[in-house]
Amino acid sequence: MSGDGEARSIDLDPDDWDAFGRESHRALDDMVEFLRTMRERAVWVRTPDEVRHHFKSDLPLSGRAFGDVLDDFDQLIKPYATGNTHPAFMGWVHGAGTPVGMVAEMLAAGLNANCGGRDHIGIEVERQITRWMQQAFRFPETASGVFVTGTSMANFIALLVARNHALGDEVRARGLTAGPQLCAYASKAAHGCVVQAMQLAGIGTDHLRLVNCDRDGAMLLPELRAAVAADLRNGLKPFLVIGTAGSVDTGAIDPLAAIADFCAEARVWFHVDGAFGALLAFSPQLRPLIEGMERADSVAFDFHKWAHVPYDAGFVLVRDGAAQRRTFASANGYLSRADTGLAAGETWPCDLGPDLSRGFRALKAWFTLRVFGTDHLGACIAQTCALAKHLEGRVKSLAGFELSAPVKLNIVCFSVVSLDADRDNRRRIERSRSRLFHVPRRQRPLDGSAGR
Repeated sequence: MSGDGEARSIDLDPDDWDAFGRESHRALDDMVEFLRTMRERAVWVRTPDEVRHHFKSDLPLSGRAFGDVLDDFDQLIKPYATGNTHPAFMGWVHGAGTPVGMVAEMLAAGLNANCGGRDHIGIEVERQITRWMQQAFRFPETASGVFVTGTSMANFIALLVARNHALGDEVRARGLTAGPQLCAYASKAAHGCVVQAMQLAGIGTDHLRLVNCDRDGAMLLPELRAAVAADLRNGLKPFLVIGTAGSVDTGAIDPLAAIADFCAEARVWFHVDGAFGALLAFSPQLRPLIEGMERADSVAFDFHKWAHVPYDAGFVLVRDGAAQRRTFASANGYLSRADTGLAAGETWPCDLGPDLSRGFRALKAWFTLRVFGTDHLGACIAQTCALAKHLEGRVKSLAGFELSAPVKLNIVCFSVVSLDADRDNRRRIERSRSRLFHVPRRQRPLDGSAGR
């Protein structure tokens, strides 16, 4: 109690804003230096047991000084991250992020905007990203889009929109009893999240047809036709074909134009899982590889892969925006719209997906696109594919190695040739993840010409 008998206010503001500012600037400066010197450290470092022990402590009942917690971050967390920010990180399809994106994430956290809806600038930024993606993918202005965690969720949202489109709006009340048994189709190279989406949607994996692929890992269209025809004969309802634009194991791309023709003929929803391959649209040189994607009913992709927006930043774009709204929009009183004020607006992001409480993911994508532009991002994408082709040539020229799959994009699958190849490949991968790589700041171009 204070001297005048009144209770002291309890809040979460810094006791000393100037001191907090100094510590915050130190944290930002340290993180910028950490990124600047990234290539001088190991790609990945295993978290030591003594460090892990710190994360088994009990719930903190009293706090510590902000500066002390920053020191804990520097010592216990920062050195032991995934490693995908390192230029020599070669595992999986992980974006590296950028310093620009890091600062944008900090700014978004400062605004702490709930981007589920209402009339504020965060919603306008997300709408602008949607318009930009309409242009990049050559979708109509009636298309709608929404940020999600990643392509796994984006594929699930697209599947739900396709399900409702096939069974009608009554499916939201009656469930799958609103129509006949649905069937979906994807290649055997499709991501595992497609299987999970069928499970979560209540349709079931028994009604997902995984179509064989050719030697390049692309869906065989004759087998797709045969699978759809067989289901029609058995009284089932084909409702969705999922084409892959860049499989995460080999970078394979399905024949999207031919699938688009077939789906138009069969009146089936055509969705493209373009987790990273959809952003080939940024490269005039590589865009022909995804010809036909512009005719899809929906596309799922990640800004946090080839655009290197910090995690997480998935996106789904739906050609028929009204169909997406019919799938998710709710009439709850706390979501009612007004003509003026913070509750103004027509379509909010919460009308386009299941999330109501949502962070300002759009800001880091907006910063990335504004600072770099799609021409530069597309050139970076093309460069990674050129590097992959270079590695392909080296693998072919070296004794003791062999390619495991054709090189289509930026993924090179190769193995050692030995009597126990599985064991030797596992050991080689494990060693490479923790090895200290040094990457020169200036590398000679692949053609051997002088750098600019």
